[in-house]
Amino acid sequence: MRVLYVFRSLAVWGGIERVLVDKMNSLVSMYGYEVYMLTTCQGNHPIPYQLDNAVHLEDLGIQFHLQYRYRGLKKLWEGWSRTKRFERLLSERMKEIHPDVIICTTADPVFSITKVKGEIPLVVESHSICVRTIGVKGVRQWYAARVLLKGLKKVACLVALSEGDANEWRKLGIPVQVIPNIVHLNDGSFSSLGQKHVIFVGRLDYQKRPMLMIQIWKELFPRHQDWHLDIYGEGEQKQALQNVIDSQNINIHLHEPTGQIFEAYRNSSILVMTSLYEPFGLVIPEAMSCGLPVVSFDSPYGPSSIVTDGKEGFLVENDNNALFAKQLEKLMDDVSLRLEMGCCAVERSKRFSAKEIIPKWKVLFDCLASA
Repeated sequence: MRVLYVFRSLAVWGGIERVLVDKMNSLVSMYGYEVYMLTTCQGNHPIPYQLDNAVHLEDLGIQFHLQYRYRGLKKLWEGWSRTKRFERLLSERMKEIHPDVIICTTADPVFSITKVKGEIPLVVESHSICVRTIGVKGVRQWYAARVLLKGLKKVACLVALSEGDANEWRKLGIPVQVIPNIVHLNDGSFSSLGQKHVIFVGRLDYQKRPMLMIQIWKELFPRHQDWHLDIYGEGEQKQALQNVIDSQNINIHLHEPTGQIFEAYRNSSILVMTSLYEPFGLVIPEAMSCGLPVVSFDSPYGPSSIVTDGKEGFLVENDNNALFAKQLEKLMDDVSLRLEMGCCAVERSKRFSAKEIIPKWKVLFDCLASA
């Protein structure tokens, strides 16, 4: 089987990047697939995760983001010309690679790929949720959503990460299957759950809502001044968060993303997630595999597909900050409860291992290639 991934770049410490690298590595090691990835904007950026040498990686050098240096007609011209160049180069490389299946994410130019792929089946991985991908916020977003939908009508399959999101895509008449993310799980020791550290891992942006976590922490800290909140991530809100942290003295520590995140999990006792929406929530099973219970808002649609409320942790009604603080405090106060839920968390996390998830992709690829 020869599969071709199309993606923007493997250049940041991100969840999608980690999933794609783990998935490509697993397809090579478990089934001996020939795996290719064509990027559009990799440039000279190093790959943050370890990619198997058998995976063929090539950058087309489109640099779509450079169009945003311009305004008006020049910006439109740059976008159009880069799209045409992408379509031409992709068509040329596909004729040389002869893939059995093409895979991309909704962040990539799906419509362009459908124009040049011929009869090769295209699979689109949705790493967002339908209502955010197709949501209309203005004329430009409306147009982009219409173009994307036109392309999605021509794909062989869209893969959603949860049943809740899959049902939203199905309403649009798009063929959908549900395959959860493969998760890079802990292969070392577990947390003792005795450390008085709560950990938050994610992009520092509007979706993950780290500022909301700080607000919740401010309510808890007067009663738990020996506890610490560790925030790992980078993003547009980083400086604002640092300013708030510096103005307070409530044991909050902001850390850069790290390749040793499992060590950070093992030095913590509870994972928290305050996302506005979460297609999957990769850090949840990662932390669970280290033995951490979880406190998360029940945001659409990922957390509830991973955590059972009251078993591996607590799912809290979205934006019920008082209940979130109450459930977090319950775990902070009770090490026995942390240990009980942590044991359940370890077992639950195994559902997302490569050996559980990759066979689902093999079944899909085999079906599409033989159709």
